[in-house]
Amino acid sequence: MTTPQTPDRTLAEARPTDTAKRVVVAAPRGYCAGVDRAVQTVEKALDTYGAPIYVRKQIVHNRHVVETLSERGAIFVDELDEVPNDSLVIFSAHGVSPAVKAEAEARGLRTIDATCPLVTKVHHEAKRFANQGVQILLIGHGGHEEVEGTSGEAPDHITLVEHPADVDQLEVADPERVAWLSQTTLSVDETMETVDRLREKFPHLIDPPSDDICYATQNRQSAVKQIAAHSDLVIVVGSANSSNSVRLVEVALEAGARAAHRIDNADEIDPTWLTGVSSVGVTSGASVPESLVQGVLSYLEQQGFPPAEQERLVEENLTFALPHELRTSRRGTRA
Repeated sequence: MTTPQTPDRTLAEARPTDTAKRVVVAAPRGYCAGVDRAVQTVEKALDTYGAPIYVRKQIVHNRHVVETLSERGAIFVDELDEVPNDSLVIFSAHGVSPAVKAEAEARGLRTIDATCPLVTKVHHEAKRFANQGVQILLIGHGGHEEVEGTSGEAPDHITLVEHPADVDQLEVADPERVAWLSQTTLSVDETMETVDRLREKFPHLIDPPSDDICYATQNRQSAVKQIAAHSDLVIVVGSANSSNSVRLVEVALEAGARAAHRIDNADEIDPTWLTGVSSVGVTSGASVPESLVQGVLSYLEQQGFPPAEQERLVEENLTFALPHELRTSRRGTRA
């Protein structure tokens, strides 16, 4: 799934307009490397094997992406018992537990794992800590697919911590053998607040080898902070079940935006949001195609706002290889 690329500073040719108004779009925004890999995995599987292709859970948390892939022949299911025998099933970018993989193997299902490599890293950390007999405090949201997958790697060693206030009630077998991990799509600030609280209670708390919150989540939150400080309104493009998109709204408000709203696409913009607004900031979650952002910018122009300026925080150049089942050799055949 390809999306249009836009240059820095301006997203359209300047033309006479109301100079008192301004639209700034954040960069980085939209697709991260893990989402791009996951979406390409489904697209490539459809090209290679033909429809139908089954996908456990939403491949990424974006309604537009899921609907587009469904139109091509992807069938999204909640659990493997909905997948017919002898079918091909893709695991989503959020990862799955070993129990899910074992179920697929027991049924003889063909599988392709589209788990984001950064989520896989957290899974490896969970297994390593568990093998060392360390109690793991997993910071995340209960019910989220990523949390379920990580917890499944070491269910007897993992305790979920959803909010900083939960720390006071925690009890562990050995306070000197405790480590923390986190869901990759959380708010950086809230996560570190929770970690600080954990460290107060457990001074010997062990850190993961590197911060688990992924580079894309950090970059998008930092970028929206940059534009929110001078925005009357921040519009975040992303679906309601996208944790990182929901967090961007919270981050924008905390960074000084007078108002911030999440939408799936331009059709969900309430015109009253623009009343009395001079400066609008726009960004998108890590699972959002750029075409949806462009739709928002076009809508704002129709409402009398000027073409958007782009403020870039950092460049992102990371890419991930497709799962080995879909890679091609130099001769053009599947590896």
